[in-house]
Amino acid sequence: MNNTAILSELKIANPIDILSEAKFVFDTEVNAINLVKDSLDERFTKIVELISICKGKVIVTGMGKPGHISRKIAATLSSLGTSSFFIHPAEAQHGDLGMISSNDIVIAISYSGESEEITKILPNIKLIGATLIGISGNPDSTLVKYSDHSFVFPKFAEACSMNLAPTSSTTVELVLGDALAVCLAKTYGFHEHNYALFHPAGSLGKKLLIKVKDIMHSEEKNAVVTTGTMLKDSIIEMSTKAIGIINVVNENDELVGVFTDGDLRRSFTREVNVYDLSIDDVMVKTPMFVDSEVLAVEALKIMKEKNISALPILENQKLVGTIRVNDILGVGIFV
Repeated sequence: MNNTAILSELKIANPIDILSEAKFVFDTEVNAINLVKDSLDERFTKIVELISICKGKVIVTGMGKPGHISRKIAATLSSLGTSSFFIHPAEAQHGDLGMISSNDIVIAISYSGESEEITKILPNIKLIGATLIGISGNPDSTLVKYSDHSFVFPKFAEACSMNLAPTSSTTVELVLGDALAVCLAKTYGFHEHNYALFHPAGSLGKKLLIKVKDIMHSEEKNAVVTTGTMLKDSIIEMSTKAIGIINVVNENDELVGVFTDGDLRRSFTREVNVYDLSIDDVMVKTPMFVDSEVLAVEALKIMKEKNISALPILENQKLVGTIRVNDILGVGIFV
């Protein structure tokens, strides 16, 4: 009988109360987390202290389900300021150990502490001279014996009904890794701008990193005329650049006014003769503007609050560009 047939037979033969079973899993894993939380002591503190002064990188390794957790822990450490990466223990036996140096810290995770792929690389890690931190549920394991420092979980049940599949154990490994990453981030004084630096594609990264000067319309893409320009010529400039606003500057490139497509529509309702007037006659002479170093998200807030669609950008009191609401929304920044 093949596996598919066996599983089909089991599905028919073993109906369960799904919600009760699900709640049992939650209760079992929450209990395991609480047991580990209560067991945190100077071992955990020492690990945090060691990593915080590490001159190299933090390498996390694990096999099977703990391997998946190890990847996530390495990723979380990296995103919160601890330079870290994952090494697969089987690949480590075929050359990836060369990625480890004596300045590094290796965190090896194995609940049994006897995973063959892990135990085979422990002697080599020691020979390289890296500091080895073992995370296990077995105080007498090979992993713990080889480790320079270790954290051993207290006894708890797996949520698997057979107490076999890694469930509670992988959950507590994950939470312990999160605790390490968060504690280290606070130790470094890691803040939002650091986080944004490592997450430029994320919404927070964009809000904290992108300035108006990064996405503004500038030089030949900006709509600009000088004082005294005839209104008809100004309208041609504005329509050519198609950004909904024209900036008016003096001979020193200093902003003296703006004229928007809304102003143009209002001018036509008043039957203004575009051939007789200059831009000076119709422009807004006290325009709002922002500095080129202002964050795009702050410019967006201003435009939404004032119900305007574009703002001139100044640098050292001179016009350098224009920013529009759509420009900011277009890069994924929202408020």
